[in-house]
Formats: sequence, C-alpha cells, structure tokens
Amino acid sequence: MDLTGGSAPARTSKNRPSDLVPDPDSVTPSGSASPSLPVSGGAGPSSAAPSPGPRVPEARTSAASASASRSGAGASLPRTPRPRASVPEARGPVVPEAPDARPDARPTVTELRLSAFAGHRSAAHALGPVTLFTGPSGSGKTTTLRAYEALARLGAGDPLDEVFPDAADLVPERARPDAQGRRGFRIGCTVDGPCGPVRLDLAVQAEPRLRIVGERLTARDRTLLATALRDPARSTVQAEWHTAGATPVTRAPLPDDLLGTALLPLRVAGRTPGQLEVLAAAEQVVVGLRSAFACDPRPERMRAPVPPGEGRLRRDCANLAEVLHRTHNDCPRRHHRLATVAGAGCAGTVTGLGVRELREGTVRAVLERADRTATPLGRLGDGELRYLALALTLLTGPGVLEMDRVAEVPDAMQGLTLLADGLDRGLDRRQSAELLRLAVEIAGDGHIRVAGSVGDRTAAEARRTPGVTVVDLGA
Repeated sequence: MDLTGGSAPARTSKNRPSDLVPDPDSVTPSGSASPSLPVSGGAGPSSAAPSPGPRVPEARTSAASASASRSGAGASLPRTPRPRASVPEARGPVVPEAPDARPDARPTVTELRLSAFAGHRSAAHALGPVTLFTGPSGSGKTTTLRAYEALARLGAGDPLDEVFPDAADLVPERARPDAQGRRGFRIGCTVDGPCGPVRLDLAVQAEPRLRIVGERLTARDRTLLATALRDPARSTVQAEWHTAGATPVTRAPLPDDLLGTALLPLRVAGRTPGQLEVLAAAEQVVVGLRSAFACDPRPERMRAPVPPGEGRLRRDCANLAEVLHRTHNDCPRRHHRLATVAGAGCAGTVTGLGVRELREGTVRAVLERADRTATPLGRLGDGELRYLALALTLLTGPGVLEMDRVAEVPDAMQGLTLLADGLDRGLDRRQSAELLRLAVEIAGDGHIRVAGSVGDRTAAEARRTPGVTVVDLGA
C-alpha cells in the first residue's frame, strides 16, 4: 500500500523525502479511507501536514469488538505475551545487488527525521559517528534524543504505551484536532547497512487513543511495507508487504501498538526474492535501532557500595562499582585503559582503578593514587563520576551494558550508539575535551557511535574537532 494514495508496495516511489512520511488520510487498496491524523499547527509547511481526505467517524472500542478483532481468520498477533523483535538465526537473506549495497557494513542510523514531534517541524538531521546537538534552552535537544530512543525501543518490540507514556505532550502545540478529536505526531529514521539506506517513517495517533496509524519501510525507491488504519474500532492496522511472487503483495493485520517492521521477521516466510528483500531491510532496521544505549549517569546513585552481580551497566550507572569489578577481573586490558582515561579527568595523580570487596558482601570502587591512599569513588565530585561513567560506556561496548542486543546476529555485525543527553553536564573544560577526544577515537574504529547534547562551550570545541558533527537547533 502506498500511503500517498498510489498503488501497492511494489510500485516505485519517486516522492520527495518529506512526502514519504506516512499519511493516515491515504486511501487503502480496497478503496476505504483511513482516518486522518492532524499534526500540523495551522499555517505550516504543506509537506508536513496531512492532505484533506475522506473522514471515517471513529467508533467506540468496546471489549467485545476488541476481542472480535483478535479472533478468527486474519487476526493480529497475540498480545499476551508480547512478541519481541527477533532476527531469525542464520537466515542469510540474499538481496538484489545494488550500487550502494555494502555486505560488510554494520547497520547504523544515519538520519533522524522529526516531521511533527513536540516543538520540531519538518526536521531532518544527518547523524555521523559523533553527533552533538546544541542550542539554547527550549530548542529541542532533549526531545531530539528522545525520538531516537523511542524508535530504538519500538525496534526492540516495546509496546507504544510504554515508549510514549506522555504521548499527548509530544503532539505539536498548535496542532488542531479533526472532527473526531484526533491528533498525533510523526517521526522516522534512515538506517544504512548491507542493504543500502532503508527508511522507516511512522505516524502515531496520540489522542483520543494512542495507536500507530501509519508506517512505511522503503529501500531503493521501493515501498517494502506500508500500514494504515482502516477500522478505528479494531486494535489493528492493515499491513501490506512486498512479495514479488505469484501475488505482488501480502496483506495481513498487525497490532496497532507495536512496530510492524520489528514483527516482519516473525511473519514473512522468505520464499521469494521480494520477501527476502523485505526481510533484509527489516532486519537491518531492527539491528540498527536496537544498537542504542541511553546513558544518563546519576552521581548521587553511584557513591554507595553495591553487591556484585551480572556486571552490566545500567542507564543511571548506579552499579558502576559492580561493572568495574567485572572489568577488573574479566577485561584487564580494557580496565587498564579506563584507568589511564580516569587519570586525565580526575583530580590528582591516578595510577589505577581498584575494587575492594567489603565484609558485607558488597564491592566498592576506588581510585588508586601514587602519593596517598586510595580514594573511594563515593568521595569524588559529580563531574568526576559522570566523566568516569561515560568513559566506561565508550570503552566497553554492548556486552557490558544493560541493553537489548540481537543475540542471533554476530557481534561483528553489531555496533553501539551511545545516547547521552547533557553529555558535558557537570564536566569542566578539561573533562569535556578529554571525553570528546575519546569519543572521536573510539568512533573511528566503527564499532561505537555517539549522539548527545552539549552546551555552547563544548559545541565550540567540537566544531574544531575533525570527525564531529555539530547540529545547532537554535540556528
């Protein structure tokens, strides 16, 4: 289904990038119209606003109708338990040769699009190995990174209501509801990899009920998956994906609270070249999105000793001592490198990072110094703790971070994108410069990428640093 009102996914699309945003006003192949999703704020760019189209009054969703929509032929995927995004093991899909295909490339998110999201309108940001967003307060640095994280969580199979618990606050402020009171937002991204650039665009209805009302997956100017809301009374969207077999497309309902792209590996057989192309593109997007780790170190939670355990760093880095205990025992070379980096960002002369096992069964991390006794991490300043946590994230990788990895894909094909809102928060000039240098060095190997927000001082330094992309949202 072409969400611009054309034919099925097999049709070659020549639309401009702004036209590829799913439009819930489009007409489905059966000729019925989907309900509209107003996201424009009055007079604005026409490319970001849904075009007028037929309206279908939204029916009340009763328990009986919801049950009926999930039963019988053509029912959606079971909602309990919720399916997690999965990449079939050793599938090895073969995709048609293309000039931009790179079999050895890791899937990475190279563009983030905020067509209508909170205060962003028709925004598209190219993402490099190290991308830093800057701008005055209120320019949208935090919401930009939140959109990235939201796509990553949807790619991992998280349901819509968990990803957007405050969805109504993300609707553009001046967006006017339609006759049924519906408003929403739109986001998307491009994931580059072995299949070349693959675009994912998503339209979400926030009011009166949270649901996905349009999704499109495109590659090489071909629409591979398109979904649209046909019956507001059902908790499903009508999906069509490219087949290129005896029938050009396959049609089936999908849940309206899960990302359809993440479900394709569970639904597509992979028997025809068209199905293999769809699977390869979907798997590339899922792997690229799930590589993100949002890190927000909280110094007040990092000072106390912690019990030893699995040794995977949490988002708030509260178990920093536990992870250092693991790296000290399992990764001595990496641990030594972290100690060297610590010396560049902490006060005094640092000779190493040590871990003390306490009587009560907990562990405490310490800075070892040449001229005095070791300093427990609990005595360090907030900036020193944030600096150590972010440096540890850059030097470790997915295996040491609490993130949802794709177990079926070899590590060599997976990367890591560190999302850090306020990357330089609480850091002095020396710490910010050292962390920036480390990020560029690590990103140069191709395994780890960084997307974060910084203040004016760090942004000025970053503009003078080769390999860093600075996006000024206040310009």
